[in-house]
Amino acid sequence: MKILVVDDDKEIVELLSIYLKNEGYEPVAAYSGQEALTKLTTHPDIALMILDIMMPKMSGIEVIKRVRKDSEIPILVVSAKSGDMDKIQGLITGADDYVVKPFNPLEVMARVRSLLRRSQKHVKQDQPDILEVGPLTINMDSHEVKTLTGQEIQLTALEFGILSLLASHPNRVFSADDIFERVWRQESVVSAKTVMVHVSHLRDKIQKATGGEEVIKTVWGVGYKVEA
Repeated sequence: MKILVVDDDKEIVELLSIYLKNEGYEPVAAYSGQEALTKLTTHPDIALMILDIMMPKMSGIEVIKRVRKDSEIPILVVSAKSGDMDKIQGLITGADDYVVKPFNPLEVMARVRSLLRRSQKHVKQDQPDILEVGPLTINMDSHEVKTLTGQEIQLTALEFGILSLLASHPNRVFSADDIFERVWRQESVVSAKTVMVHVSHLRDKIQKATGGEEVIKTVWGVGYKVEA
């Protein structure tokens, strides 16, 4: 798999490229936001992007906005901006995960593996191929979500993971920690905030496509569920 590494610091690009090669990936380097967009065009088989936020001319946030117009490629932000609002902005804009500099390269590799797993079309054998929840039809094989009118809702791999988890267990309430551990497949002290942002983004997409239908319910103080 090709992994695009975007950072104006060449030493960081080289460091991550070494670790990616050791993991069996093929790194593709870019040193600016514009170069990153060009590489995505010339390498359509790139499976994931590792992206810095603070870059001259075009910031990482602007790169995410442009990429998300027509692509759901997993995006892992690696940034020196460590505030909660910085992380939330990155996630709301369309990033799938966020790591703060200085980072442990092994942690970045673990996040890469986790995001790639979520982007693959793995389906548990005990789950049905098609789930119907309210106004939605969820195809577990193709990772497609459509409304009753046939309109497809474009979701990121993590958003699809959250929706399919809840839909596969109707009426069961999952806490934010449960969702994070099952969908992200890792533990984190910021899991509640991360899940909250992704659920909010997922809800917005569903409501926009269905005319305001509330598919994901909040059980205050407990977590989230989808009703049968």
